Amino acid sequence: MKMSPTHESKQARLQNSDRAEPVEIWKARKFIEEHSSEELSLTRVAQAVNISGNYLSEKFKDVTGVNFVEYIAQIRFEEACDFLENGDRRISEIAFAVGFQSLSQFNRTFKKLSGTSPTQYRHSLAKTRGRSGVDIKI
Repeated sequence: MKMSPTHESKQARLQNSDRAEPVEIWKARKFIEEHSSEELSLTRVAQAVNISGNYLSEKFKDVTGVNFVEYIAQIRFEEACDFLENGDRRISEIAFAVGFQSLSQFNRTFKKLSGTSPTQYRHSLAKTRGRSGVDIKI
């Protein structure tokens, strides 16, 4: 199982950049992180930072190394990991709370990024912490 990248805070991620990051891309990343639980589109983010969608799409990948959609998925995944590690909310509640539009989309994305399902991830956390008797909500 891959470990979640939740150890790096959102603030640190915004501050740590090996490349000179254009201010528009920094603003776009900040907007995405502040609004990640909402429905986000390239057009909405581009309008929020006052640039064209084409420019944002092209520059975003150049600067971050991932495309716009992958970045949003990563942010939502990290937030979901935080919920799974630090709470007892149902997995379906977590999926919608972090911005996924469906449970199946959440499960697919989670498995792609972590190598395991959200349920398996939560079970492995409980075992690691010695809480195998915990009532796990699904």
